Formats: sequence, structure tokens, C-alpha cells
Amino acid sequence: MPRDRYRSEILDALNSAGAPLTAQELAARLDVKGGERRALDAALTALERAGEVVQNRAGALLVAKRIALLAGRVEGHPDGHGFLEPDDGGPRVFLPPAEMREVIHGDRAAVRVSGRDSRGRAQGTIVEVLERGNRRIVGRLHAGHGVLFLVPEDRRIARDIVVPPAEVGRAKAGQVVTVDLIAQPSRHAQPIGRVAEVLGHYADPGMEIEIAVRKFELPHQFSKRALAAAHALADEVRSEDLHGRKDLRELHFVTIDGETARDFDDAVFCRREGKGFRLWVAIADVSHYVRHGDALDVEARERGTSVYFPRRVIPMLPEKLSNGLCSLNPQADRLAMACEMEITPGGEVSGYKFYPALIRSHARLTYTEAWERLSNKTAKEHLVVLYEVFKLLLGQRERRGAIDFETVETRMLFDARGKIEKIVPEPRNDAHRLIEECMLAANVCAGNFVAEHAHPVLYRVHDVPSAEKVSALRAFLAEIGLQLPGGEIPRPADYAQLLQRIRKRPDFALLQTILLRSLKQAVYSPNNAGHFGLAFDAYVHFTSPIRRYPDLLVHRAIKAILARKRYDGGSSGVDWEALGRHCSETERRADDASRDVENWLKCYYMRDHVGGTFSGTITGVVPFGLFVTLDDYFVDGLVHISELGRDYFQYDDARHMLLGDRTGMRYRLADRMTVKLVRVDIEQRKMDLVPA
Repeated sequence: MPRDRYRSEILDALNSAGAPLTAQELAARLDVKGGERRALDAALTALERAGEVVQNRAGALLVAKRIALLAGRVEGHPDGHGFLEPDDGGPRVFLPPAEMREVIHGDRAAVRVSGRDSRGRAQGTIVEVLERGNRRIVGRLHAGHGVLFLVPEDRRIARDIVVPPAEVGRAKAGQVVTVDLIAQPSRHAQPIGRVAEVLGHYADPGMEIEIAVRKFELPHQFSKRALAAAHALADEVRSEDLHGRKDLRELHFVTIDGETARDFDDAVFCRREGKGFRLWVAIADVSHYVRHGDALDVEARERGTSVYFPRRVIPMLPEKLSNGLCSLNPQADRLAMACEMEITPGGEVSGYKFYPALIRSHARLTYTEAWERLSNKTAKEHLVVLYEVFKLLLGQRERRGAIDFETVETRMLFDARGKIEKIVPEPRNDAHRLIEECMLAANVCAGNFVAEHAHPVLYRVHDVPSAEKVSALRAFLAEIGLQLPGGEIPRPADYAQLLQRIRKRPDFALLQTILLRSLKQAVYSPNNAGHFGLAFDAYVHFTSPIRRYPDLLVHRAIKAILARKRYDGGSSGVDWEALGRHCSETERRADDASRDVENWLKCYYMRDHVGGTFSGTITGVVPFGLFVTLDDYFVDGLVHISELGRDYFQYDDARHMLLGDRTGMRYRLADRMTVKLVRVDIEQRKMDLVPA
């Protein structure tokens, strides 16, 4: 009997029994004998790991739902408590510090809801640890009372890990190390670890990245099989690679990227045709080299995305591909997937087609170079035509009602030791937006193409805002005489219309932030729910297969459609739901790791500014205080609520402010504030401020 069939039969048998069954009793009920027992045991293990079946203390099996158990992932908190994030997507369950003593952030557990805490949240009791999530933990070794212990870098792991003398190796107190857990925590015992790797000292150059890589469990070393597969590829395009491709080498393609970019996965070209235009977006054909299920594909799927740190990248693909064969380097023949679009004088895409192509980039331009040439009227005709098309596409974007938030990007400038010299705003010009609009157009065409052919793919989904968030937003706006148009479910154009109306108000920063926070986070999903922020019915990521796995999947789907086939992974199959969750999680993991490194560097930089007074803007209001972003430095610090004065301050979530009972003193999101930097804690990535 196939293992997949056992799942429903096991659950049916346990439910109909009306009482717990041992594994032997279950096998007898299902009439499982001989060699079939191994498949039954494997199915049971999978069900226990998923939290659908649990064992009681007598070793008998029960259906988790029958005893009101929730299975999920444990999220730790630096203060010692935690939460269970249920697998079914329901409300999370609060876990008091006493319950967190036998689990660690990242573990999976089965929890019984036992009541409500003082804040009305569901509170749980851990019934069983289903799966341990942390096998190797990075941190700093400390000595105390003759014992070495590791303080984890991930503050969500709130328990120290004891390292016995026999398990220390050559490591010394003060060093950054990784430890393998050799004894898991319990209610009455600390976790115990063995030193696996000595990374060095905290202030060593690049240590912040080495820590983040391990803290967020980023795959950072390619397997031997993946490296061998990359090494076996030819160094240049071969004649046999050209079969079925359209030769576009005569078109004057260019790449336009940032100054420090090393991988170029998109090139553009445009020419006038009558009153309209024909626009080509050529994307590196990674799918030609990375095939479903091969060593390179397995590695790319696990990573999900490239991870970008200041001065270092952990690529999704080995360098031979990411900076070589699949990078559209100037004056080199490269394989590409082309999206050829017809653009009307009104900026609409009236027709498009996809096909495999051979291209040659004629120039590598930076955003600065391209904008200088366009501004100084020294740009060549092909760049001028691209700029004309950009303005048409931008006009169509505005008419469509896409939401366009104003944000400030920053760049860190480093000294020879790898530490920040200063942080500067990164100017955004029309060359950035030109490429952005061309990529958006190609992504939309790709989304429409796979949707029209009903082919499975991972869409980039940005769902409509929740009713609760919209209601809270409308209540806030009503207090200041503003209104978000639209009904219960507003349209993107309603947001865009309000943004346009408030753009010149002095409190624009506040209002834009609140509008932004009312929106959901974009995710990858096989279910096409459209992209709310961009106002598209179908949207996929097609344009960066070198650094994003979902884009590689889109290329495979498009090629399958062109060949009148289906991309389904063959005998191994593709679980699109699971793959969407995985790609969304790896994207968040990469963002968290990059942010962690940036915060470490900023804290290290600000150590020399302790005692200084700065002007800033309140960018976060929480029950325990205010987060203030300092002008000119672009770093955030916390003003704790206890520093705001001798008063009781009430947190008003709807109005995004703290209000003093006695003084009536009000601190609100986007208010200006003068503060003094009093303390920097590099290990916790925290800066403490007080009102000046």
C-alpha cells in the first residue's frame, strides 16, 4: 500500500477506535503485515512531525484535533516568552517563559490552549515537542563560575547554552563560535552544546556577516555536485545551444544597473514603429543551464534567492553562472528569454510574444551614467527612445491607479577595515525608474501569458488589505478630516488618489507611513490573487532568474507553454503550494539577515557618537517607547517610555502615538524630535536615546 494512502487510513482508524491505539494495535486494525510495516511507520512519523498525531506518555497514538492540540512553529522572544504560530494559519498562541524552558525558537511543538493571559491572548501549554529546529547555534562564549556558556546571537533564543570542558576544543571565552546541541533543554535543565566551529573575535572584519549567515541558517557553501555541474558547463555559448533561438545580436541592447552590480540579468532595447514603439526586454536564460532536479536546481531551490550584504553577496547560483554564462556582460553572446512588446502612443501594451533568443549587450551603463546622458542631451538615439517609452509607461501606471510610495534608499561607505565611514542617501533618478517600468511591463506580460494558458506557476501576490486594517486606517484619517475613497475593499486607485492629495501636506511622511502599514506583505503563491499595490490582475517575477528561484520557475513554465507541454517536474512532481511558502520564507530570511548585518554595522559606527545630540523623526511608536531615525545618519534608536518624563503614557494604537495622562504630552508617528545618544549595544543591535 503506498505511503500516501496510509495518511487518511491512519486518521480514520484512530478516529473510529474512539480511544488511543499503540502502533501494533493500529497495524492490526489496518491489516498491515511484513514489508508493509515500514511504509506504515514512515507515514506515522510524518503525521507526528506534522502534529496531526501525537503519542501520550504510555506510547499510544491519538489524533491531535480530538484532544484540541495545535501544531506549529515556536517563535521565541528576547524577554523569555514565546508564541506558537499554528500550521493552520490561525491566531498565534502565547507561551509563558515556563513553557519556553523545554523548547527553543524554531522548534515545532503541539500545544493545548489552556486559557487567556492578562492581555486576552490565547495561552498554551506544550504537550509535545514535534521537531527540533536548531541543531547548530552561533554566539559568543562567556565564562562564569568556572563554566563556559554560549550566549546565542539570535536573541529569540533566550537561554544560554552550557559548554562542558570536554566539548570546548580550542575555543576560548570571548570568541564567536558555533555549537551543536548535544542535549536539548527541559523544564529543569539548560541545553548543552559542543563547539563545532571557531569564527574568531567579535570585531574581526566581516564577522557580522559570518554571524548572520549562521544565525539565519543561510546556505552559503555550494555542494560538490553543484560546483562540479557548474564547472562542466562550457565557458561560452556553443553552436548547439542556438537551436530554436532568434538571433537578436544586431539590436542595440544595453544593461543599466547600479555602480557595484556584478550580475546583469536584464537588457533592454526599444525602437519607434509608426506612432508607437517596439520594446524588447531580454532576460538571461538560466533555465537552459539549470534543469529541474539537477544539482544546480536543488541548490538554487534551497537558497531561494541571492542574499545581498554590504560588500558581499551570497549568490543563488555558482559564480560561473551568476557572473559568467548567465550574466549579460557587454560584447558577449548570451542566451536569453525575450519578451517583445508593442507599445501604443498611450503607453499600453497592445501585443507581446515570448521566445528564446541570442543577444549581445552593446554597453553596460550605470544609472548615473544613463541619467547624465539623458539630462545633458548626449544620449544616443536608442537610449532616448527608451526614455520616451518610459514616460508613456509611467503615464499609464498613473492612469491605472498603481500606488507609488516615496522612499529614501541609503548606501554605506566603508573604510579599509570594512567599517562604515558614513551613510549617504542613494539618489533615485529616472534611469532607475526607466528600468523598473520596463521590467514591470515584462512581468505583467509573463503573468498574463501563463494565466491565459492556465499553466501552474508562482505568482507574485499582493492581496487586498484586511478589513480590520482598512477600518483602523479610515478611523485615523477621519480624525484629521481625510477620507480613503472606495467601499469596504478599496482599490489601488483609491490609495493613489489619496496619496496625490496629501503629497504637499507637512504631515505627508506620517500619512504615507500609515497608508503603507495598512497594506499586506507580498508573497509567492500558485493562486493568482493579483497585485494590489501595482494594480495588476496577474503578476509574476520573470526578470531575475539569476537571483530569484520563482523567476526561474516562470521561465520554465513559459518554455513549456511555447513547446505545447506542461512543466510539472516529471515523476518527482512540483508541490506549488509548498514551493510558494518556501520561496516566501527564503525571501524573508534573506531580508532579515541583510537587515541584521546593516544594524550591526550601524551600531558599530555610532559607538563613536555616544553623547551626541541629534535631530530625528519618530518612525515607530510602540507600547514601550519611540523609535527615532536620526537625520544625516539614517540610523534608528529607541527612546524608552520611562525617559519621556514623570507621567503615565498611554499607547494609542489607532492614532500611532503615546499620550501623557497628566501633562497631555503627545508623541506621534512622524513627529520631529531632538535626542541624545546615551548607549550603544552592538550585540543586541540597539541604540538607546533620551529626549534632549
